[in-house]
Amino acid sequence: MLYIFDLGNVIVDIDFNRVLGVWSDLGRVPLATLQNHFTLGENFHRHERGEVSDEAFAEQICDELGLALSFEQFTAGWQAVFVGVRPEVLQIMKTLRDRGERVVILSNTNSLHCTFWPSQYPEVHNAADKLYLSQDMGMRKPEARIYQQVLNEEGYTADRAIFFDDNLENIEGARALGIQSVHVTDDSIIPAFFAERR
Repeated sequence: MLYIFDLGNVIVDIDFNRVLGVWSDLGRVPLATLQNHFTLGENFHRHERGEVSDEAFAEQICDELGLALSFEQFTAGWQAVFVGVRPEVLQIMKTLRDRGERVVILSNTNSLHCTFWPSQYPEVHNAADKLYLSQDMGMRKPEARIYQQVLNEEGYTADRAIFFDDNLENIEGARALGIQSVHVTDDSIIPAFFAERR
């Protein structure tokens, strides 16, 4: 079987309020103001496809939020999104690989985060056979073609794959292709899924 894991809130906990907290402190803008105006819109999606440079992305977000931040200050906040790994999921991934199953990560991400989390969490990289990252692929979930490319590159049909993601839209995108998909709404979902399959 091919096991496809998302990264954020599946393997690594993330929290965008931490990002806004840093920006609020550095930019002297009330946190509530940032929370009311921060959206993960088309600019964010284009950044995740690698269509927008880090600097242009930072400038646009700062303009939208009325933040006067240097690129370094913006980046310091942007990297604060990562809370920590879910060790039980890493152990499951390792067990699957020890069993001879294929385990990959498919993440909507961006080059700023990719310069950060691999050095912070090397154990994540080590838990997967391969990483598929939206910014390298020029496409992002829930686009059908991103799932199809992973299946094609891995040499598996949709009915031989299981996908784990915290975003319902991404889950529905994978299900539309016939991939068994598990909506990860909290950190108990994946351990419970595998406990039932023993």
